[in-house]
Amino acid sequence: MPIDVHGTVAEGFEGVRAEFAAVLAGERDDPGAQLVVYRHGRRVVDLWGGDGIDGDSLTTLYSIAKGAAHLVVALLVQDGVLDLDREVAAYWPEFGVHGKDRLTLGELLEHRAGLVGDAEQPFTVEELADDRIIAARLAGRRPLWEPGTAWGYHAFVIGALTGEVVRRVTGRSIQELYEERVRAPYGLDYHLGMPAEAEPRWVDVQPLVPTPEEAVLLKERAAAPDSIRGIAFNAHAPEPLDLVAFGNHPRVKALGPASSGGVGNARGVAGMFAAAISTVDGRPPLLTPATAALFAELRTPGGPDLVVGSEDHFARGFEHTPALYPFLDPGTFGHSGATGSLGFADPAHGIAYAYTRRRFSFPSGVGAALENGRLAESVLRASASL
Repeated sequence: MPIDVHGTVAEGFEGVRAEFAAVLAGERDDPGAQLVVYRHGRRVVDLWGGDGIDGDSLTTLYSIAKGAAHLVVALLVQDGVLDLDREVAAYWPEFGVHGKDRLTLGELLEHRAGLVGDAEQPFTVEELADDRIIAARLAGRRPLWEPGTAWGYHAFVIGALTGEVVRRVTGRSIQELYEERVRAPYGLDYHLGMPAEAEPRWVDVQPLVPTPEEAVLLKERAAAPDSIRGIAFNAHAPEPLDLVAFGNHPRVKALGPASSGGVGNARGVAGMFAAAISTVDGRPPLLTPATAALFAELRTPGGPDLVVGSEDHFARGFEHTPALYPFLDPGTFGHSGATGSLGFADPAHGIAYAYTRRRFSFPSGVGAALENGRLAESVLRASASL
């Protein structure tokens, strides 16, 4: 059955609504999706569709949390509190063992630490929800490659590692600083730790329903438990990690792990990226143009990523989104989430974009669901016509 599209678009963005409707109509299984866009600090697209979803609905958006966490790091670098060229061990002495003493904060943000997981003792779901536990465990571990010489997606741990640096310097967690400096001032509906009063708006993450052909491909692509990828995704645990169950776990929702557990909606994610680059509600942009450019710069050209094997696309803490969508300005930065969701800021065009989905899409190999390309392109086309 066709999925009804709800919400509003500003004049000139009618084509974005039509593209969103076409995306939902083409889905085999209802994704429960939201799409929100800001242009120069003004919300111009606010759409949703699907069973049990409205504009206020919240769900776990997985690695979009990395965008929120590293917006905090960018602010601290901008303030002069953190230095990208300083060794992590200078802030966090326990980290400086097994060859990790020379790794800089900048290299850590580029997923170059080689600490993608714990090869010796797999994490439980409860432990993966707690950044302090992850950081304490990994500080003394031997990396899986020589730090700084290669890169690989630190999917469940990067926010814990950078977060421990933040905590050692400021005495505050990334979650606390995000709340104080970003979420609360703008009233954003994107949380690193969902408040109890938001529970009635929560909708659980839904699994992919693969076709028989997709099921075969997923089985063929499954990581060997003792591989770098298997360790990164905790496949070497007695009970390999179930991503759907992880996203729905009460402890993940409550603690908001900075790598993988932010809870929110497209309004909140788009608002966060809009605040990063634009004047919103009379407040100046959180980041200066120089800081935004510094954190958006592609830092891992070429490939492959030692974890997922893709041609890499990391900036500093963020994904370099134009590596996925070349029609975006080179200064664009953001992050995708495991269900196929995506948020980004394109400073040159003044665009902040967020697409969220409740149901897992078939893995595209680049994180974000494939439909993000056509949706984002429709946004840029509409903006250029004004």
